[in-house]
Amino acid sequence: MEAKVSEGGLNVTLTIRLLMHGKEVGSIIGKKGETVKKMREESGARINISEGNCPERIVTITGPTDAIFKAFAMIAYKFEEDIINSMSNSTATSKPPVTLRLVVPASQCGSLIGKGGSKIKEIRESTGAQVQVAGDMLPNSTERAVTISGTPDAIIQCVKQICVVMLESPPKGATIPYRPKPASAPVIFAGGQAYSIQGQYAIPHPDQLTKLHQLAMQQTPFTPLGQTTPAFPGMDASSQASTHELTIPNDLIGCIIGRQGTKINEIRQMSGAQIKIASAMEGSAERQITITGSPANISLAQYLINARLTSEVTGMGAL
Repeated sequence: MEAKVSEGGLNVTLTIRLLMHGKEVGSIIGKKGETVKKMREESGARINISEGNCPERIVTITGPTDAIFKAFAMIAYKFEEDIINSMSNSTATSKPPVTLRLVVPASQCGSLIGKGGSKIKEIRESTGAQVQVAGDMLPNSTERAVTISGTPDAIIQCVKQICVVMLESPPKGATIPYRPKPASAPVIFAGGQAYSIQGQYAIPHPDQLTKLHQLAMQQTPFTPLGQTTPAFPGMDASSQASTHELTIPNDLIGCIIGRQGTKINEIRQMSGAQIKIASAMEGSAERQITITGSPANISLAQYLINARLTSEVTGMGAL
């Protein structure tokens, strides 16, 4: 298909990847896929949405630059329509901007930012859109998220300028594309058996994960927490204790504390329990964790701690 030459003399085929949340994807797809079908037909661009039960999905738009700009315009106006609809049910008076997240190979981000931030500043000033390039790469990839926010018109102008930069500075080397991870049900372990949490229930999990867990257990000297107390909420009705203690190996404590204490603070907030981690004792390979609160708080805190350990241990066991 011959592409018309758009401003700047671009008539090449380009692929742009967008990162969207499930709700945004639902809005783009529309009832029975009608919205995305209309977008494909009217823009002339190929629009593919990644499969999978993921909290995030990748939307890939491919086509001549004109078709891509039309598709972006339709997406931006659809998101604005969603914002206006949501505002009619709320008391908010100022309209939030439309926000899109592009996924761009890290090797092209330098050109997008420009020397001393000159290029990104020029794009912001000439389009009126806010543009931010993430400092870190997306997990297991060599791509970064570029967040654009503003009015639909500002976003369209901004995307045009970003496309020009991307065409002038192709990616260097191989790009490892970002693939969002599926939202799997949390898996926890009790008494050597794996369970997945579905709603309020713990469902025994397939044997494969249990074997993987047992393999990991042989390599890391900690007892599955659930052998003493059930590690999921709502399952600990009999215990009225207000304090519970756990011991965790030193080499696993980091995954519970998180960077600058982010994970442990998250667990405290979500569970409502007080959680104290004892200082490392000289000569000891373990750390003491004291959880204080109602049985439900303690149970939930244990479940969250167990979920952190499980992801760490099964990751290690799979290596």
